[in-house]
Amino acid sequence: MVNPNEKIPSVEQKMANKKTDYQLSYLKELEAESIFIIREVAAQFEKPVLMFSGGKDSILMTHLAMKAFYPARIPFPLLHVDTGHNFPEAITFRDELVERLGVKLIVGDVQKYIDEGKLVDEKGYSASRNALQIPVLLEELEKGKFDAALGGARRDEEKARAKERFFSHRDEFGQWDPKNQRPELWNLFNGKKNFGEHFRIFPISNWTELDVWQYLHVENVPLPSVYYAHKRVVFERDGVLLAHNEFTPRRPEEELKEMMVRCRTMGDMTCTGVWESDADTMEKIIQEVATTRTTERGARADDKRSETAMEDRKKKGYF
Repeated sequence: MVNPNEKIPSVEQKMANKKTDYQLSYLKELEAESIFIIREVAAQFEKPVLMFSGGKDSILMTHLAMKAFYPARIPFPLLHVDTGHNFPEAITFRDELVERLGVKLIVGDVQKYIDEGKLVDEKGYSASRNALQIPVLLEELEKGKFDAALGGARRDEEKARAKERFFSHRDEFGQWDPKNQRPELWNLFNGKKNFGEHFRIFPISNWTELDVWQYLHVENVPLPSVYYAHKRVVFERDGVLLAHNEFTPRRPEEELKEMMVRCRTMGDMTCTGVWESDADTMEKIIQEVATTRTTERGARADDKRSETAMEDRKKKGYF
């Protein structure tokens, strides 16, 4: 019997509900695929480690790992290669997250390697410590005898990352050969390796930036405050807004100004551009990401050093 007081949904409402159901179903499929890969890593490898930077993708990875093994704790440690030039909000969030989850955190300190004379810091206006992360990462993997390192890289981020497999082989020197990767058919992953070799694992390869934000919103996952619009003192360099900080020297013509900005991607303050934005909620961020025509790494100065900057770093061992 029809309830005369019941409001009949309009065609537009029905279409909106159908679209929402589809999005949730699609996100659940992505979640299931990623959790399957994370569990496969735990099954195939003796000593995995999860790479953590404090960025949204590594936070997503940590959340997926937590769900993969719940109610038990994440059965492998987190590894952060700390350049010393991070956004302070990311480090604070990292420490709070580790304490809340009760997981072990390993920190590879780039500054320590510089102080010990193992590495030489770049100088100049465009100096970056990104390349210095490579030897620190490789040494930390060697010290911990880790045979698999899980990371939050996605194929839509950058063309070099689109060449990665879910299980991406690295030789005994930690180097990557994009032309010598194994086929992955029917969700079968080959983790066999020789002594000294290891794998980089990318469980969220098939996710897009928009997928990440929608999932984090649905799951109500906390994030560092820099991802939301806030007032910050910035300056413009080569068409990119950089956050004012003690590590980045400014040219005489680069004037400081306060603006409403947020981060779309998280990296060193020296090379990670911020975006002018008023998106201070998850809903606004999703709307912004859905309509933008600029990639999230479009403001990363380290990716603009050459056409193959990312691929060149990855071949040497960069994540």
